[in-house]
Amino acid sequence: MQINTHLSRLVHDVAAHYGDREALIYQDFGGSEWKSCSWNEFSAAVSRVSNAMLNLGVKVQENVGIFSQNSVQYIFCDFGAWGIRAVTIPFYATSSEQQIQFMINDAHIRFLFVGEQEQYDKARRVFATCHSLERIIVFDPAVRLAEGDTTTQRFDDFLRLGDGLPRQSEVANLQQQASMDDVANILYTSGTTGDSKGVILTCGQYHAAFEANGKCVPVGDDDRIMNFLPFTHIFEKGWKILCITKGARLIVNTHPQQVQQSMRQTHPTCMSSVPRFWEKVYQGVLEKIEGSGSVQRALFRHALSVGRKHNIEYLSKGRRPPVALHLEYEMLNKTVFSLVRRELGLENAHFFPTAGAAVNPVVEEFVHSIGINMVVGYGLTESLATVSCNHLGQPWTVGSVGIPIEGISVRISDEGEILLKGPTITRGYYNRDDITRQSFTADGYFRTGDSGYLQGGELFLKERIKDLFKTSNGKYIAPQMIESKLLVDKYIDQIAIIADQRKFVSALIIPEYRLLEDYAREHAISFSSREDLCVNAQIHQMLQERIDTLQQQLAHYEQVKRFVLLPSPFSLERGELTNTLKIKRRVLNENYKKEIDSMYEE
Repeated sequence: MQINTHLSRLVHDVAAHYGDREALIYQDFGGSEWKSCSWNEFSAAVSRVSNAMLNLGVKVQENVGIFSQNSVQYIFCDFGAWGIRAVTIPFYATSSEQQIQFMINDAHIRFLFVGEQEQYDKARRVFATCHSLERIIVFDPAVRLAEGDTTTQRFDDFLRLGDGLPRQSEVANLQQQASMDDVANILYTSGTTGDSKGVILTCGQYHAAFEANGKCVPVGDDDRIMNFLPFTHIFEKGWKILCITKGARLIVNTHPQQVQQSMRQTHPTCMSSVPRFWEKVYQGVLEKIEGSGSVQRALFRHALSVGRKHNIEYLSKGRRPPVALHLEYEMLNKTVFSLVRRELGLENAHFFPTAGAAVNPVVEEFVHSIGINMVVGYGLTESLATVSCNHLGQPWTVGSVGIPIEGISVRISDEGEILLKGPTITRGYYNRDDITRQSFTADGYFRTGDSGYLQGGELFLKERIKDLFKTSNGKYIAPQMIESKLLVDKYIDQIAIIADQRKFVSALIIPEYRLLEDYAREHAISFSSREDLCVNAQIHQMLQERIDTLQQQLAHYEQVKRFVLLPSPFSLERGELTNTLKIKRRVLNENYKKEIDSMYEE
């Protein structure tokens, strides 16, 4: 059953149905114990925040900022604001001072909720340059406030403004006046090509998205949902609220680097993620198998071949596996694959939505082969996440991003660009009428900037149109496709393809240092630093051979001819990554000009 009411009432309506059943599983900031609250407690907390916001002075459709990691306080503030028809503007917890200053000023934010010490310190440093900003409210009680700070309030003190629900009649009136045209969020894109743009998302868009996704995504009230991606990300935000409409339990993971530990402790059945998560799982499993005995390696390889035949060659094509194959798969599933899933904390795995970048077919096949339902999809902030996805129980194709969801019209332009129209598509960008006009066709289709094609009812992606490189020889190169192929190698942690206006394809590579150091020790390669490893000829030869194996199916002009190993990762601090960890190619070209030029020296 789905309860898909207006965002201002949603939590309260779901709570009226589920009452004292468990709703949220979480850890306090800095805590290790997992706690929980019921739907009734969830509803009461949201009402308290709504009342506190009114007493704070928040107005209808006013922009309220949230600059924090995932937390229950974050969830309470989102729904508390929607309960009085306010707008929430989420900032990534890793946002820089320059980014939050831009967003606060662009959206005229008066009240900013922050998570931990890092977010508080950044907010304090930009306070004087943000003329609209009046107050900071801090979630984490352990945050040390600056001496003489009279503009910051602890979250517990803020909540006391809502004790006894003093403005509840006003809250109820505002909810009765709520409209599907109300703005719910302004989500600032991560800005790979310049200043962020604020994508306007309305309550009506959310309602339409939940209705459409609810028909093809089989989450239910028995599911336990790990919230891994930041709530700032539209994929996680939309997925989280969809799960609420279905009465599922949410497991709030505050720190992404602890997600595998959290999974083993809480045993989720579902989790949305990006392909890089599954690439790491793939590398980790293979590394463990490679380190086992010859009998175990042979058994696992055989199990994988059976899993692939059963789940990919038959089930994915809508065909029933032969009885003998099915019985063998069931036996291996209960023995070999169940051990792998248990190690991940996924004993009761249901399905796992995956989007945000291209999924390497090797990884996609591996995940399905071990009995985990990866639901690959495609979407944008501007489409309120899902445009298309695989449907459990229906045929799907490795490499596709699924079938368009109900209500979305997908058209491919003459240039190959994916164009979208439907009730989940944004009406435009905040304060950017010029960009809004450029982003739509004359007949109202949104220009995604992605190239792709439809085949057999499924959508297939090719490349970001603006990301295509053209070599000096006139050949077009799709860098993300090449990067995706090479990232499955256990020795490669990050990679950036270089090719635009160059004679051939090259790459900047951040190695998986721990494994590289292990390799060096095993092969008696002396080193005293990462820099030593990065310039070692034997290391380069080993990696070149592995890269050559992975790129055999690429055209000759697409293959990486030279590469440079870098001793430190691409970073947010140097502006080389967006908050969603996508690489900023222009910045990399500037920061590593010397290294790039060296690869093209005769």
